[in-house]
Amino acid sequence: MAESRRGPVPLLGLLVLIAGAILIVAGVITYMTISSTLSAQQITVSEDAGAFAGQHVDQPWEAYAEAKVIAEHAGDIADGKTYAQLSRDDPNRETVMNASFLQASLFTSVVAFGVAALAAGIGIAFILIGVALRRTAALPAPAAAPTA
Repeated sequence: MAESRRGPVPLLGLLVLIAGAILIVAGVITYMTISSTLSAQQITVSEDAGAFAGQHVDQPWEAYAEAKVIAEHAGDIADGKTYAQLSRDDPNRETVMNASFLQASLFTSVVAFGVAALAAGIGIAFILIGVALRRTAALPAPAAAPTA
């Protein structure tokens, strides 16, 4: 009877499985934390948004939609100029600055949602790799070639 393969592969598979589980848990917790933190801000997507109008912002697509609307409104207020392009004495400069900060914050949350989802996705891949490594290690070793 052929003996099974030994060595570092089963241990490596277990470590990769554990890392995958940690990544999934971390990704899900991070996603939920971002969502609840964003939700606590009580932001609603503007009625003139192209998508998700009137919805409570607690997901990346809603944050993105509201950030786009904020950019449009700021552009309207500033006649298409950015904060940096407005003169220091322009009365709209502070409003456009605040809009720029809000837009950047919403886009940052979109990126954070993506990183959390990426971590969870990589965790799933790690689990699949860990299972494959452990199954490979459990296979019987090939029979030794006869010696002459």
